[in-house]
Amino acid sequence: MPMMYGFGPQRRQMLDAELQRLIDEMPQLGMTSMFLVGPFARGEVGPGTALDLVVVQETDEPVHRRADFWTTHLRPRIGINFYVYTQDEFENPPSRDPVLHDAANNGERVYG
Repeated sequence: MPMMYGFGPQRRQMLDAELQRLIDEMPQLGMTSMFLVGPFARGEVGPGTALDLVVVQETDEPVHRRADFWTTHLRPRIGINFYVYTQDEFENPPSRDPVLHDAANNGERVYG
């Protein structure tokens, strides 16, 4: 497989631009806070790097349907994983949740 040089900075720019777009648009749709987690938050960028976002919003939707709201309304331009929690779930995590653990220990608060 051929090796690509210089792709990291371009991918980083794409991810940064998409993150800024989301920060600008999501509060109007009910987001109260958001944390960047995962590889991009740790500065690791490769061809498949996506934005991993912990989103806090009040919702009555079941956990497995919450990300659909954001995907449908924002139509991501790059790979994004939305992990959506209510404020109560965020403050009192259900059992040992690895995503919330990452947000609390390694995440970067990008809104709220």
